[in-house]
Amino acid sequence: MIALADCNNFYVSCERVFNPKLENRPVVVLSNNDGCIVARSEEAKALGIPMGAPLFKFKEFLEKNNVIALSSNYTLYGDMSERVMNTLATFTPSIEIYSIDEAFLDFSRLAWVGNDSKKLYDYGMNVRTTVLKWTGIPISLGIAPTKVLAKVASKKAKKSSGVCVLNTKEEIKEALSTFDIEDIWGIGRAYTNFLRKHKINTALELANAPDDWVKKHLTIVGLRIVKELRGEKCLDIDEEPAPRKSVGSQKSFGEPQTDFFVLFNALSSYIDECARKLRKQRSVANIMGVFVATNPFNLKEPQYFRSKFIRLPVPTNFTGELIKYGYALLKDIYREGYRYKRVGILFAGLNSEDSFQFNLFDKLNREKVFKLMEVYDKLNKKYGKGIIKFSAQGVQKEWKMKQEHLSEHFTTSWDDILTINLDNHSFFNNRKGV
Repeated sequence: MIALADCNNFYVSCERVFNPKLENRPVVVLSNNDGCIVARSEEAKALGIPMGAPLFKFKEFLEKNNVIALSSNYTLYGDMSERVMNTLATFTPSIEIYSIDEAFLDFSRLAWVGNDSKKLYDYGMNVRTTVLKWTGIPISLGIAPTKVLAKVASKKAKKSSGVCVLNTKEEIKEALSTFDIEDIWGIGRAYTNFLRKHKINTALELANAPDDWVKKHLTIVGLRIVKELRGEKCLDIDEEPAPRKSVGSQKSFGEPQTDFFVLFNALSSYIDECARKLRKQRSVANIMGVFVATNPFNLKEPQYFRSKFIRLPVPTNFTGELIKYGYALLKDIYREGYRYKRVGILFAGLNSEDSFQFNLFDKLNREKVFKLMEVYDKLNKKYGKGIIKFSAQGVQKEWKMKQEHLSEHFTTSWDDILTINLDNHSFFNNRKGV
């Protein structure tokens, strides 16, 4: 049996852990630069606020309905996700972290649970209760014979007790008969429209479709989904996902920038972020690219977009070395007279840091650099991101994103840790009340 653990309204739940005043109130979380709504509490969904809605179009509506809008705090969400995943890992020897708020758990190795629906349900409730107690994050748990069915069960769980077990043929058939085709994992909008034209509107109707017809119209990938709906296991738990083939970063500035060194500060910070990801998966980059762009939606201003890629002399993940190449690339494509809205970085041609070809004329002491970056990463992880950084990243972030409603970094910054007033047993910090 496979379980899918799905954090409920994850971004909002993270905010509520440290600000209980948000409980039972409509809350939305915004995208980069406070642009669009990317997460909603159940109360916000009940008001009819759509996912992806631009803030400026709904600002009056939010104020009228006392909806709390918060800037996205990805540092907090990432750390809370790690805590949830570490907690889930204590319940099974095999886990696949699927996304920031979802993970598949292999229950097939739990011999004492077996295929007993009652035991599976009780174990699922124990998982759910423990995650909530240890992290403060509510989750839904769907348990079924396959990944696709576990996804179905997880959605059903959200509308019931928080745990749903699809074990018997009767339970699976009943669940699929009312499960809309557009909600099936792996069935996108194009396939949904196609299937509806052929009178297939539920998961059960798709599961009953002939194999040859499914393979012809939905390819072999679609056939695997159909077989999984029937309870036939086709997708295994992937405990070690394949390393990324490329790593990049780009963010829009809060305000357009014209100064070269402001752009370079931003670029250096993005390089540092990507280099850390490379080191985390033990990869080095062969190819590096930088791009700059103005705001394509502001047609009243001159438009400019330029990018440039190079093959690095030696594959590397050393932040200092990559910043040096980034400076040269940015210098080559930067032009005065433009108001730049974004700068970006991309690393490709990734190889394992344990197997790449050295350059005979390389003068950098790679062993020393490796140890330096190891200490660098440990310090930033232990004391908070940015506790130590390269001077090229600058001090004043004039280019930073617009985040007017940002909460504190409660779990990753010493300055933002909540304190307890023992006099009245209430929590307080230096933030403004809601």
